[in-house]
Amino acid sequence: MDNKLKRSIGFGSAFSIVIGTIIGSGIFFKQASVLDSAGSTTMALLAWIFGGLITLAAGLTIAEIGAQMPYTGGLYVYIENLYGRILGFMAGWMQIIVYGPAIIAAVAGFMSIMMTNFFGLNHSWRIPLALITVLAIGIMNFFENKVGAIFSVITTIAKMIPIAVIIICGICWGQQDAINQTVAEVSQHTSNFGVAVLATLFGYDGWILIANLGGEMKKPKKLLPRAIIAGITAVLAIYTLITIGIFRFIPANQIHQLGENTTTYLANAVFGAIGGKILSIGIIISMMGTLNGKMLTFPRIVYAMAKRGDLPFSKYLAYVTPKGKSPVVATLFIVLLALLMMIFFDPDHLSDLCVFTVYCFYLLAFFGIFILRKKNKAERPFSTPLYPFVPIIAILGGLFVLISELINDPAGVLLFAGIVIIGLPIFYAVKRMNKHRLH
Repeated sequence: MDNKLKRSIGFGSAFSIVIGTIIGSGIFFKQASVLDSAGSTTMALLAWIFGGLITLAAGLTIAEIGAQMPYTGGLYVYIENLYGRILGFMAGWMQIIVYGPAIIAAVAGFMSIMMTNFFGLNHSWRIPLALITVLAIGIMNFFENKVGAIFSVITTIAKMIPIAVIIICGICWGQQDAINQTVAEVSQHTSNFGVAVLATLFGYDGWILIANLGGEMKKPKKLLPRAIIAGITAVLAIYTLITIGIFRFIPANQIHQLGENTTTYLANAVFGAIGGKILSIGIIISMMGTLNGKMLTFPRIVYAMAKRGDLPFSKYLAYVTPKGKSPVVATLFIVLLALLMMIFFDPDHLSDLCVFTVYCFYLLAFFGIFILRKKNKAERPFSTPLYPFVPIIAILGGLFVLISELINDPAGVLLFAGIVIIGLPIFYAVKRMNKHRLH
């Protein structure tokens, strides 16, 4: 049996997956927390732009690396090729045990807030609704990768409707000044631009996940960098306009009071109860698209690691269905871990911690561009523009993220770092088991 994934993803699907995995819950649910941390609409808007520029610098840097290693596994493959098996394993382990399940749980948690508001349900329904949605999208990804890719294209188109409505209504009919509003209840002395940027980075996160599908793209050396750069640039423009739209329509102090319900309020205020419900459906579909993008990509890391025999029960985790070539056991594994995270963690806290965890390994990858340039003097499929300034911006942005989160949540950082470090004894145990099997 041919136990391989299919190369069937073109530029349209790849671009949709980048936008689909980035634009989800962050831009709709993080407005209040970014504003609270920044202290004013001006600083909050700058935080969204700054977060986008860090992400773009990161994307341009990874695009050069990814074009030279266009294989299934993304960051896991890059770190291993650059630094060796142990760090490569840790990068993969971090994504499948902490980052992937945490980010799926965070998005599902935010989406369930929108769903309980939509159906007028009690808060106690949040976790059950999040669990049902993750299970349903996980099952959809048991089929051929084309199914998930088509769903990404549909949901990306669908999510543009609420986005366009928020931008147009906010900018054209909003009565507020988008710049210079301050939050009365947040003292300027306690405002923290670093924490605000960290919150925006959850909104931008997901851009690298397309790299996990490198082995399923038609012409990955060309398509991968194009999809990453076009996707991040589009999202940066969209996020800036959405933020201006929201700040124009709702006063800063009201955004602070509304918190996670800011978007629901805006939808109802513009269109009334029925119109608000229709707009809420669009936002829920948007988040489903994000969940699907993550559910499509993370099991590919499990599959890539299992193919190498790097995980316990690798034989089962590397299984792909004979007809659809879908890694079903790997998908189930990610779904189960995400369900556990949903039960035990708050989505807002999870979102910050998963950004911190992944940036530890992004930093290593960013440094990797200098290693590759030294090794490969030959012509590259893609070269990062304004080298070395763009990779340096990506590195400084990564350090900024790590230091901000360490200062603000040392306990959470220790917990997630501990879960990642547990991977080391597992790596050596699996290696020993594989040796015994060979003898």
